[in-house]
Amino acid sequence: MEAYVQEKPAEALKPPVSSVGIIGWVRSNLFKGWFNSLLTIITIYCLWLIVPPLIRWAFIDSLWLSTGAECQQSDGACWSIIPANIRFILFGFFPYDQQWRPLVAMVLLIGLLFYSRNRDHWKKSLAYAWILGLFLMGLLMKGGLFGLSPVETGKWGGLPLTLTLSVIGLTAAYPLGIVFALGRRSKMPVVKTLCVLYIELIRGVPLISLLFMSSVVFPLFLPEGVTINNILRAQVAIILFTAAYIAEVVRGGLQAMPRGQYEAADSIGLSYYLTMRLVILPQALKIVIPPSVQQLISAFKDTSLVVIIALFDVLRTT
Repeated sequence: MEAYVQEKPAEALKPPVSSVGIIGWVRSNLFKGWFNSLLTIITIYCLWLIVPPLIRWAFIDSLWLSTGAECQQSDGACWSIIPANIRFILFGFFPYDQQWRPLVAMVLLIGLLFYSRNRDHWKKSLAYAWILGLFLMGLLMKGGLFGLSPVETGKWGGLPLTLTLSVIGLTAAYPLGIVFALGRRSKMPVVKTLCVLYIELIRGVPLISLLFMSSVVFPLFLPEGVTINNILRAQVAIILFTAAYIAEVVRGGLQAMPRGQYEAADSIGLSYYLTMRLVILPQALKIVIPPSVQQLISAFKDTSLVVIIALFDVLRTT
């Protein structure tokens, strides 16, 4: 009689503990080979030299509620200076009793930005809301109507100035950059040459040069008695500078589009305008979202350069 043998598959062996979990991740990412191990040890040593003194300066030896004399004698950070100067940091030289106006303008601008995040709101009503919002912001900041005392633009500063220059600059520069990107890829030699000259000329000089020219050189060409305030000149310089870089970003997205998309649009009889609006640009702009976000961050940071024309943004007032 034959013996009955039950066949069972053997249980799968678990991987070694040293190759899974936190230990496995550390070995494969931080100590894989002698070079990575040496680099990890050097990094840990540098952090050991930097982090403990930084923690001691920022928290252990810091002063949170103290006077100026105590801050001078302390070896740690003096955080009490922030609440003492928070109004100047946020609003600059704006009149103290009128600082509610830039605060309301800031809230209005941030509210419009959050409202615009939803694509369902991208209608004509959103454009009207932005126009009305910008008008109210200008009215609150400038004054002179409805009983609001006038405030010179030279006293504008702090966070409202930074947000205004960056948001309005990007809002105006993006469509302008799209136009220049399309113009650079145009088959018309004159249009293409002008767009190439503009983009390469602007990208070939730093923003600080454009701000200096807008503040010092540009007024020399104005008729006698005609003046343009520094904020408007800085805003135009930022728009022109940002538009050149956005044009190159958008051009990269246009070059990434396959030829078949253009042929498909031609096959159904779409004009150049409809092809770009309905087929090409929606896909191209989606491709360049990462570099567009990077350009947004750069535009926000570049506002600190307006100090060269005597404007105090939030970095200068801090």
